[in-house]
Amino acid sequence: MDSSFWVIVAVVLVVAAAVCAAVLLVRVVKARKLLLDAGVPLQSKALFWAAVLYTVSPIDLIPDPVYLDDIGVLLVALRTLHAAAARSGADRRGQLG
Repeated sequence: MDSSFWVIVAVVLVVAAAVCAAVLLVRVVKARKLLLDAGVPLQSKALFWAAVLYTVSPIDLIPDPVYLDDIGVLLVALRTLHAAAARSGADRRGQLG
């Protein structure tokens, strides 16, 4: 295949990863308010911060240029935090919605 095809594929992958990272960054910023709430269990808060540390650490389960495992770990942690906040009533006003 032509080299320009691979350049286009690489650009599309980088743009897709950037969009996913931007969406997750917005959700992380919104999750900060939930982390300050006393009703959210410590386990959910710890899982969230462990996911953030994994995302920024150089150690990777799956070495790849698109950071799929990092995004997946952070997404699972955000979903867990959101579910814990919903159970505790912390997101009544839709902070993560």
